[in-house]
Amino acid sequence: MADKRDYYEVLGLSKGASEAEIKKAYRSLAKKYHPDLNPGNAEAEAKFKEINEAYDVLSDADKKAKYDQFGHAAFDPTAGGGGYGGAYGGGFGDFGDIGDIFSSFFGGGGGFGGSSGQRRNAPMRGEDISVRVTVTFEEAAFGVKKDVSFNRIQKCSDCGGSGAAKGTKAETCKACGGSGQRRVTQRIGGMAFQSTTTCDACRGTGKIIKTPCTECNGKGYVKVSKKLSVNIPAGIDDGERIALRGQGCDGRNGGPAGDLIITVTIKKHNVFERDGYNIYCDVPITVTEATLGATIDVPTLEGSQKFEIPDGTQPGTKFTIKQKGIPYINNSSKRGDLVFTVNVEIPKGLNKEQKEKMRAFAESCKESNYTKKQSFFKRIFDKDKK
Repeated sequence: MADKRDYYEVLGLSKGASEAEIKKAYRSLAKKYHPDLNPGNAEAEAKFKEINEAYDVLSDADKKAKYDQFGHAAFDPTAGGGGYGGAYGGGFGDFGDIGDIFSSFFGGGGGFGGSSGQRRNAPMRGEDISVRVTVTFEEAAFGVKKDVSFNRIQKCSDCGGSGAAKGTKAETCKACGGSGQRRVTQRIGGMAFQSTTTCDACRGTGKIIKTPCTECNGKGYVKVSKKLSVNIPAGIDDGERIALRGQGCDGRNGGPAGDLIITVTIKKHNVFERDGYNIYCDVPITVTEATLGATIDVPTLEGSQKFEIPDGTQPGTKFTIKQKGIPYINNSSKRGDLVFTVNVEIPKGLNKEQKEKMRAFAESCKESNYTKKQSFFKRIFDKDKK
């Protein structure tokens, strides 16, 4: 992972940036490099993935804390002392020893920085994996199956996670009796302090591997690429997440696997906008249709639908078609509404004859036909009289 750029650098931030600054920078860059706005641009796509990876870590308080302390090594199972333990809350180097000394001074049971002091050979839950999937407006409304690809850490198939070569097995560490820890006494200023420290011989694993597995180099775990077909439920909204339990990285020492967390991004529609389970759009109508009333075609998610508008319909009038919006998630029998606004289109390029007819029509109309105009001028004149 040495070739990875610093996550703060990726988002154009300095270390210690606030949650609001991180979110603002991510939104700006994600919009700039989004594949929908840069079709066929491989460089933009690569930057978009890099931006999402950085945001996934820096927007999560726990992951950000690990990254701030250990950098990319916090999420690299092959980095740090003991390798695989680094990505799963096990120690990095010998930080556990410092924590044990501090806990001896202050009477705490935890390790450095208030951690639990968990031994490396104790069961540990696997890391969650975060991926993003982009769907169309209609796919989000009615549901779809999408293939997602990701990398996960799993037990080596050759050694079953033991780290020992086939035909051999890891031996119990004689130095610590398999506990992974040793009690030591330190003298400071004439006083003796006892503390628990990570066993140097087995590096806290409680096991000694004399013949490492060649497939995983004795780590017991390998990184593999995986593809899953995922059901995106009908009604899901932009930014919502789907959790596939146990599809994340394998746990260690019998601990459970993490989860696969899928964040859904919905492409913008060229007609509809969404607010909750309701959808909205504008529908143009002619002056004649607005004046006399008409049966018009209204777009819906399933195609056009006939709708009767009354005579005298004013520009900006809103109409609602019930149960034509977004299906409720996990309850497809219930749907939001379609709300459309009529925009009266004024004709352009009239010829002489058409203009004369329009004037004749205007002259034939009485002032009472224009209630808004009457009300407007009445308010002005009433104000002047006061």
